Amino acid sequence: MAHRTIKKGYSALVDRLNRFPQGAPPSDVLFKILKMLFSEKEAGLVSLLPIKPFTAKKASIIWKMDMVSTRHVLDMLSERAILVDVEQNGEMVYSLPPPMAGFFEFSLMRIRDDIDQKVLSELFYQYLNIEEDFIKELFTRGDTQLGRTFVQEPALSSDNALYVLDYERATEVIKTATHIGVGICYCRHKMEHMGKDCDAPKDICMTFNNTAKSLTNHGVARKVDEKECMDLLQVAYENNLVQFGENVREKVNFICNCCGCCCEAMIAARKFAILDPVHTTNFLPVVDESECNGCGNCVSACPVEAMALVSTNDPKKPKQKTAKLDESLCLGCGVCARACPKESISLESRLKRVLTPLNGTHRAVVMAIERGKLQHLFFDNRVLWSHRALAAVLGVILKLPPIKQIVASNQIKSRYLENLIARRNN
Repeated sequence: MAHRTIKKGYSALVDRLNRFPQGAPPSDVLFKILKMLFSEKEAGLVSLLPIKPFTAKKASIIWKMDMVSTRHVLDMLSERAILVDVEQNGEMVYSLPPPMAGFFEFSLMRIRDDIDQKVLSELFYQYLNIEEDFIKELFTRGDTQLGRTFVQEPALSSDNALYVLDYERATEVIKTATHIGVGICYCRHKMEHMGKDCDAPKDICMTFNNTAKSLTNHGVARKVDEKECMDLLQVAYENNLVQFGENVREKVNFICNCCGCCCEAMIAARKFAILDPVHTTNFLPVVDESECNGCGNCVSACPVEAMALVSTNDPKKPKQKTAKLDESLCLGCGVCARACPKESISLESRLKRVLTPLNGTHRAVVMAIERGKLQHLFFDNRVLWSHRALAAVLGVILKLPPIKQIVASNQIKSRYLENLIARRNN
């Protein structure tokens, strides 16, 4: 009976989380996770929050609570990184991030004693690594995914470096960020509690811009400057870690430095490779078989098992092997090229360029369209969208290819949207 009561108390929060383009499939383990992160009262209050960013005044109206009490609750939730709070035009604005990349990860990005992080890690492991429904929902639905791979810039030749756009460079994300924070790698921290972590550095998870400002204000991440972040990026390169970041061109909010054994993005890339769970870079490694000595360093370094050793079929050297790439698995990160002692692996441009959404709004709309959740971005029954926010979403839709515009129109069931699309295309 108690278990059913707990489940009922948090069910509204689960429904709220699944209004995001990337949801959180309900399970007994999910309810246990939420119980550790939220009190039952907090779960009920958070379930009422709108999808769009909101002010304390807005929350006060929704919760039917006085402003002093409202601000107290919002501040407590922000302190625990359940909410992200950012000052805009002299007023604090709050938003509920999705579970990932969001408050799931934030809960393990620092050492804390207000929750049992070992128990929480065990629950995360069960929910994300064993049950798999959440990971499939996060990484395999639709064509547009949460994250993308950054190419390791030292692996680029002077020629192909000319074809790397600024937003494709982790160094450019660091240089242009308004705020930078560094925290503990959620994935390796989780695996440490499971006794399964590797020896890759943990204090290396990078956040930027508004997310970094909120997390550093509350001690979830530590504030660093551009130089220290660049130094940490070099450490990541030296440890053959893959830079996996937010799939947007503007105002990237995170870059994780991922290992193949612990990090869920890399694990998903191996398990569900055929579904393209992680967007690749615009490069592919090419092996010079005449120079390759078959040492296997690239095979060991590749986080997604895209490299293998095969026979050279040389009758004079029957045991000689060479590296061979499986292009369907490759992320184009360049780790293999930097791991090669013979410099027999180089990067070349892919035939078809990978497209990256402009910003968070663009990505959210496209992901929502592909996942059948676009109506949640318009008809949030907690609080109606402002005209400006609605115009921003519509602006993204009007720039979509005609086929996706039709899909969007069918989901919204809105004559207004249909007319806007028709006018745009005429």
